[in-house]
Amino acid sequence: MLYSKTTPEQKRLRFRELLASGTIQQFPGAFNPLSARLIQKKGFAGVYISGAVLANDLGLPDIGLTTLTEVATRAGQIARMTDLPCIVDADTGFGEPMNVARSVQELENAGLAGCHIEDQFNPKRSGHLDGKNVVDLDTATKRIHAAVDARRDPNFLIIARTDIRAMEGLRAAKDRAKALVEAGADAILPEAMRDLQEFRAIRDAVDVPILANMTEFGKSDLFTVDQLQRVGVNMAIYPVTLLRSAMGATERILDTLKSLGTQQVRVPEMLTRARLYDLLDYEAYNKCDSGIFNFQNPGVHRSKNCIEGAQHE
Repeated sequence: MLYSKTTPEQKRLRFRELLASGTIQQFPGAFNPLSARLIQKKGFAGVYISGAVLANDLGLPDIGLTTLTEVATRAGQIARMTDLPCIVDADTGFGEPMNVARSVQELENAGLAGCHIEDQFNPKRSGHLDGKNVVDLDTATKRIHAAVDARRDPNFLIIARTDIRAMEGLRAAKDRAKALVEAGADAILPEAMRDLQEFRAIRDAVDVPILANMTEFGKSDLFTVDQLQRVGVNMAIYPVTLLRSAMGATERILDTLKSLGTQQVRVPEMLTRARLYDLLDYEAYNKCDSGIFNFQNPGVHRSKNCIEGAQHE
């Protein structure tokens, strides 16, 4: 009932264990707290929280318009709803190295297991679009140094994302990845790799975990987990998959309502009331205080609620 009973510290330790397991891990992207709970119910290892999704959910493009407060607040709401480790896209760290340091501590406070910080200019661009620019090596490494120095829990994972492949090629991406690891990065997210051999090249360049961004309509093919594991990738993220699917379904049902005047033909595609209540753990709330949460018998005598009961036991 309510929120996760697993502490942020336990989740961070679990995330470290997953990355060291030798088996590739899948982190689908949650677009709200309830979808994070569904990701857990389906047996995935963890939850990814995309900066693009957070921006898009506000009706904004992914060009660095969201603030640290918006990202930390929403990411915290998502993270507290699941026992799984959650990692969040922290864009460029929301400013200069001191801002990066504050960002890391705010994300720690919000209960995240880790974050990734990229080497783009601010304002940034979506990693799989053209027209990106990256900062110089000194600026990129200072961001990672600041992030590593600022964290208070050593198990909070600092992931360095590099977008340099799109501008300067694979060799530059390998060199940048090495430098970011030397600066203290715990893992590398090489953005917009063109094929499996490019992931293999990054794997050969560094000895830390590697994340693969399996986003639709991007520069990378949608490789399977088996393909990615064979070239040494430790984790695959699916940032916008659930949001795109949900919005696609939303558009279809709106079209149906408009054209037919009723949603009836779409009802079989919907999450049922029973399944929604199961995800919400509705029954636990009923048991806690049937007088408030059980609407089937509104005229019955109200029982003591769970707080009052606990106080008198």
